[in-house]
Amino acid sequence: MLASSFKQRDDCMTTVEFREKGMYQQQKSREEHAFSAASFCKEVTELRLTSIDSQAATSRPEFKGITFRKASTGGFARSRNDVHELLDCTVCMNLMHPPIYQCANGHTLCSSCKARIQNCCPTCRHELGNIRCLALEKVAESLELPCVYQNLGCIDMFPYYSKLKHEKNCKYRPYNCPYAGGECRVTGDIPYLVMHLKDDHEVDMHDGCSFSHRYVKSNPQEVENATWMLTVFNCFGRQFCLHFEAFRLGTAPVYMAFLRFMGDDDDAKQFSYSLEVGGNGRKLIWQGIPRSIRDSHRKVRDSHDGLIIQRKLALFCSGNEGMELKLKVTGRIWRVSFFQKQKVAGVSDEE
Repeated sequence: MLASSFKQRDDCMTTVEFREKGMYQQQKSREEHAFSAASFCKEVTELRLTSIDSQAATSRPEFKGITFRKASTGGFARSRNDVHELLDCTVCMNLMHPPIYQCANGHTLCSSCKARIQNCCPTCRHELGNIRCLALEKVAESLELPCVYQNLGCIDMFPYYSKLKHEKNCKYRPYNCPYAGGECRVTGDIPYLVMHLKDDHEVDMHDGCSFSHRYVKSNPQEVENATWMLTVFNCFGRQFCLHFEAFRLGTAPVYMAFLRFMGDDDDAKQFSYSLEVGGNGRKLIWQGIPRSIRDSHRKVRDSHDGLIIQRKLALFCSGNEGMELKLKVTGRIWRVSFFQKQKVAGVSDEE
């Protein structure tokens, strides 16, 4: 009996010790987690304060020329990576922008994904509700992040809420395929798109700055909306796309030819081109600046920024009493000089 009593007491003490040990480990885990979170917040705060202090100090005359060192470079790198992970949506893995939502257990997701799920947290399956994660939104306001096209050459940093606006117009963003014969969704840089046009769309490639094309239609009385991308020209080390379209301008059937530049608009303005069509003693000439492929071919067409030929005039130029449409389109591309740029911009020589 005495031995049994001692055994029961020992078992009871073992159970109590085990529970106390478990509670101690849980408490220790919570303290470590809290310490880690506090350290993280402290690093973010110190980083922000260091940046502010450095800017304020360098603006004072007595500190000119002095280089300030950011505290804890390793901590900065870790903090920034941790913040990036915190702002990644658990569903789409994209950066979250306010409003940022969370469930009762603290799992966050972006507003776009919240609208798609059925009020159920994708992480813990608890009811989601409409709880805003205001703390994470405040953290986001203090950040500067790299452009999503950093690996394509954009090295600038942007405030969190300016990042999306910049990326919509970033000059390093991929280009859409300029092929006009269909809705191609391929994107990439210019060299890739040139090979894509040649291999996948079988577009003709031409080296040189002058060209001549002939458009023939056996039944010119039928004018349906049609689009052709005739050729890609390699000129001055850059690429240009020649387009030809048939459509109705109001009720009048017309044909239109225009050139697009494979690059950004600022670079496109360095070039000019002319198009000429004629026959039977008549001639139409168009001169303009090629439009960047940032603008779709439909946008260029709807702006009428090209050589437009009325069908009646096109048939008259073709001869043969309108039995067959034969349009010969010739053109030339040249680089715009500094004085020509000034003239285009409306700057006088006196200025």
